[in-house]
Amino acid sequence: MRRVKGGLGLVGGLVLGLALVLGLRFFGLADVPIASMPSSSTQTDTVVASSSPELAEPLQYEAVTLPRATVHLLTIPVESADTLQVGISDNLQPVSQWGSPEDTVAVLNAGFFDPQNGQTTSYVTIAGELVADPRDNPRLMNNPDLAPYLGKILNRSEFRRLNCGEGIRYVIAAHNTPLPANCTLVDAVGAGPQLLPTDTAFEEGFIDFNQAGEISRDALGSRSLNTRTAVGIKANSDVVWAMVAQRPDGAGPSGMTLGELAEFLSDQGVAFALNLDGGSSSTLYFDGTTHHGRWDAGGNPIQRAVKSVLQLTRSQP
Repeated sequence: MRRVKGGLGLVGGLVLGLALVLGLRFFGLADVPIASMPSSSTQTDTVVASSSPELAEPLQYEAVTLPRATVHLLTIPVESADTLQVGISDNLQPVSQWGSPEDTVAVLNAGFFDPQNGQTTSYVTIAGELVADPRDNPRLMNNPDLAPYLGKILNRSEFRRLNCGEGIRYVIAAHNTPLPANCTLVDAVGAGPQLLPTDTAFEEGFIDFNQAGEISRDALGSRSLNTRTAVGIKANSDVVWAMVAQRPDGAGPSGMTLGELAEFLSDQGVAFALNLDGGSSSTLYFDGTTHHGRWDAGGNPIQRAVKSVLQLTRSQP
């Protein structure tokens, strides 16, 4: 592995490998074909850049090149001077258009949504108020194919920002999980399943099994190579954003399975991890550069407009 360190100017000029996909998946609710797993997830090259180097604990951005993917990582120290919060839009909009350049440090796509009606299929809470409720989406609630799974879908996991008196705390938990004692919910965005410490795909209705014990439903194509997005929490409470980009050359399937993403994040020291919306939604904006997860056959980046995001904003002096 080769590790190169640099400042923000390096990030702006970085050319990263992205890729064409095998097909679209439907906001975490529709089945997709199964593809073969890559033979290796060995890290081959890493580029590191730190934001605000004068801070004791700066942000750290990394682009990790693997045989079949490039993983974009942003580590946000728990003591960062910037503010991590959830954002939502009445209208779908691309990650690169979220927030203002003056105030926005980074943006990552987050919760599931229905691209046909623009309504959420994930719970979103901002400033303590539930602002997006999947129960208000008729295409979710009235879908007979999803009726057997609704109880699980409506209790999928979410990334939470809590105020626990002594300071901000980040937690990944199922939607119906009570808050810790003496804590109030500030922001939350749902997605799923949890990747670490255990896979909760069955408990959250993403996969199901037939009587022979074989997987009969795989709503996220978890065993397929695909563009992925996730948020993780390290043991020291630092938050990690991860966006898995496919290769730009179109030379065979690329990306990661959910199992490979979980293993990769564990190797980075992540203790708790939540899968976020992936596929064409997968996009990371950082330091004025938008890193796309997919490219079309003409070599143009694909950037789907999204409903909700995690965003890092500069704290006001």
